[in-house]
Amino acid sequence: MPPTTPTIIVVHHKERRSKCTVEPLRPQPGFDFWNFPLKQPHTLTNYVRLSIDGPRLSPADRDSGLLVLDATWRLAARMEAEFIDVPPRSLPVCQTAYPRHSKLFEDPGQGLATIEAIYIAYLCLGYSTDGLLDSYRWKDEFLAINADTIAALEAENPPE
Repeated sequence: MPPTTPTIIVVHHKERRSKCTVEPLRPQPGFDFWNFPLKQPHTLTNYVRLSIDGPRLSPADRDSGLLVLDATWRLAARMEAEFIDVPPRSLPVCQTAYPRHSKLFEDPGQGLATIEAIYIAYLCLGYSTDGLLDSYRWKDEFLAINADTIAALEAENPPE
């Protein structure tokens, strides 16, 4: 089952598109990309925002749209203030396969690459994940290191 409302991905203007894991989703239906900072006011009624904090995303959120902030951890934390009115939802703990190495800041232990977070979120909501990871170079490693969590989510929330 695909989402009934588009997944909105807000990309910070300092995010390098060449390193952006969600760049291959731009031409796919069901995804809207917004640039940050926003140039116009926005209304995100009936959306939930992926976050490290908040209740876990679940099938109860299936009727809500999904808002995803895409930036380095330091920049994403600043972006959250713009979307504080959008209820946060967290994901089950998974390991990233994305090789990140910040020399200036410590990455959160449970932090995922944006495409990984969207994949896990779609599993939590019972949405189809077909094609989401096709362009992700670390797809096989990500699926392998999170195989147990992914299998549990697929069993809990089979796509309709």
